[in-house]
Amino acid sequence: MRKTLKNIFITGIIAIIPIGVTLYIFFFLMNLMDNLLNIIPPRFHPDQIFPFHIPGLGVVFTIILILIVGIIVQSYIGKRFVHLGEWILSKIPFINGIYNAVKKLVESILGDKGQSFKKVVLIEYPRKGLYSVAFVTGMSEGEIQEKTVQRNINLFVPTTPNPTSGFYIMIPESDVIDLDMTVEEAFTLIISGGMISPPSRTKNVQ
Repeated sequence: MRKTLKNIFITGIIAIIPIGVTLYIFFFLMNLMDNLLNIIPPRFHPDQIFPFHIPGLGVVFTIILILIVGIIVQSYIGKRFVHLGEWILSKIPFINGIYNAVKKLVESILGDKGQSFKKVVLIEYPRKGLYSVAFVTGMSEGEIQEKTVQRNINLFVPTTPNPTSGFYIMIPESDVIDLDMTVEEAFTLIISGGMISPPSRTKNVQ
């Protein structure tokens, strides 16, 4: 009886935790975007126009705001304003370093030419005989590549169970083992601590 109750309890936990965490993150992000509605003048605020609060309206507002900013930035005047703002930030110590780092990171991840977190690889780390999953963030360039003999690849090695934290390493491209798993599958593998492994895509040889 005790073993049966324990199995039922564990089954319930396995069912509830993923749903609970997903809903928590969803509502957290939705509330965060709803707070953007506070930039609207009070007389035009949806809560003042409608007799009731509309949850999730901030998501629509955020999407519209991003599209409007994108349209403005793509225009000639918008580009001039962006260049002016970047020039002003470049004159402010410390702030310019933060802005440039964040800008390059976002462009690397979301840009058409970016390769960040689009490929999963396997490396022997932290020592020979031990393997770690890593994400490709690009190829080594500049002074670092000039002063190394082999062609190096930049990797982000995530930690378990929080894959958003980790560390950056450079490794010879010849020491990298390509994997067929997707980025989403790799994140699942890391978060679960190896308990949930993606299926093998290797075709059986007849």
